[in-house]
Amino acid sequence: MPSSKRDQLIDAALRTFYKDGFHATGVDKVIEEAGVARMTLYKHFKSKDELILATLRRRDEEFRNSFMRAVERAGPTPRDRLLAMYDILQDWFKGKDFSGCMFINASAEYGDRDNPIHRAAADHKNLILAYVTQLATDAGAQAPDKLAHGLMFLMEGSIVMAYVADDCEAAEHAKQSAEALMLQAGV
Repeated sequence: MPSSKRDQLIDAALRTFYKDGFHATGVDKVIEEAGVARMTLYKHFKSKDELILATLRRRDEEFRNSFMRAVERAGPTPRDRLLAMYDILQDWFKGKDFSGCMFINASAEYGDRDNPIHRAAADHKNLILAYVTQLATDAGAQAPDKLAHGLMFLMEGSIVMAYVADDCEAAEHAKQSAEALMLQAGV
């Protein structure tokens, strides 16, 4: 079935791009990892960039769905859910396959803001921000947009510190700061 080969390619690209980076991973590595022929890759994707975009879309969907489900299950109130975001991040950081954020990595490797890959990374971050803003609104924050931006800065900073500085407590530190921001916002 054509879509299963396409999915194999995206799954293989997800693993290899996440672990090794976008520029450092050639299509030959993805083809080898997927166990398909070169023609199969080009039957489904016109270029490596098109494969990267499909991979980012898949990662966005999987990550956001997983993250949002975990947050919703984590606490009975919006305030509890806002704080639980950092516990969920901490669990992610402790995973054996944690290699930072695929979207931060993509935006760093494709720095031109007009590049579709950079835009896909920005779209992901904006969708997460919209979710956090909704939680802040539901929690009764005085300025939900401002609170959501502050909480996002803490989340993103904890991701970077966990990966770059190998700070195994990054999300816990961010959570403590998040509590202070939430108190200032009346939550």
